[in-house]
Amino acid sequence: MGHAASTLLSPVILFFLLGAVAAFLRSDLEVPEPVAKGLSLYLMASIGLRGGMEVAHVGFDPRMLSTALAGLGLSFGLPFLGYPLLRRLGKLDPVDAGAIAAHYGSVSVVTFVTGVAALEADGSGPAGWMVAVLALMETPAIVSGLLLARGTLGNLGRARNVEGFGDHSVWREVLLNGPVVLLVGSFAVGLLAPEEGLRQVTPLFSDLFRGALCLFLLSMGLLAARRLREARNLRPVHAALAIALPLLNAAIGLAAARLLGLEPDTAAAFVILCASASYIAVPAAMQLALPRADAGLYLAMSLAITFPFNILVGIPLYAGLAHRLS
Repeated sequence: MGHAASTLLSPVILFFLLGAVAAFLRSDLEVPEPVAKGLSLYLMASIGLRGGMEVAHVGFDPRMLSTALAGLGLSFGLPFLGYPLLRRLGKLDPVDAGAIAAHYGSVSVVTFVTGVAALEADGSGPAGWMVAVLALMETPAIVSGLLLARGTLGNLGRARNVEGFGDHSVWREVLLNGPVVLLVGSFAVGLLAPEEGLRQVTPLFSDLFRGALCLFLLSMGLLAARRLREARNLRPVHAALAIALPLLNAAIGLAAARLLGLEPDTAAAFVILCASASYIAVPAAMQLALPRADAGLYLAMSLAITFPFNILVGIPLYAGLAHRLS
């Protein structure tokens, strides 16, 4: 069975499809919100802890610094590529275009976690330090998205529509959002804790990981399908852009991974990060900083279209290309 086929037929993907189908059929299947939140916390802690343990085991890799710098640059720069497409093709106003562009420059932690699980199932998996790259890539796109929205507004519009740009609460939300704090913190725990102590918690954070991911993706399938069903302002061109933007970003990420000389699984993880779209950290920041932006539209695009596309098609596609070209 090929790499793409084995990924599509893996239990985690099939559980996502189960949730989506149940939602489209209007089943009353539910994953209670506290359970889903608990599963997400577990997954973040697990991926961060295991990344820190791997770095502690193999030592510092010089490519970590170059990859982190490339990730920071791409996260800040990708919204500037998406913004004109959203303005011209999507016919969106500057505020909505800036908000949506920020989503496609930032990253999705769940897409990354799912991609890592798929890569580990078929190979050795990416370098553990990619967790640090993930954490660094969440924030710059928020800054560039806000700059894009603010730079095209008049002074009156700036005061009204970018209310939180200079507000402490926005930067607190950006820099101290839960997933980033947990990822970085658990990475530090894995890096600094003694090996014997880590062995005692390994069964919890390793052996149960894929089962927890299955249940979490079941809840994400339910949520994504319901978001899509409830979308009001989503037009076909927006749906097309929600697929075109991750593909464009993936191509740029693949070129960068080749220049960086990353090994195949690590290159695939880097491409997955570039192609993913945030639906947690960025929406929280946009609600504070761009309250006039259409939350229904940017969540429908990033969560209801891009996320399922990446889970079902993108991850096997990006991994296959990274393995072929690296």
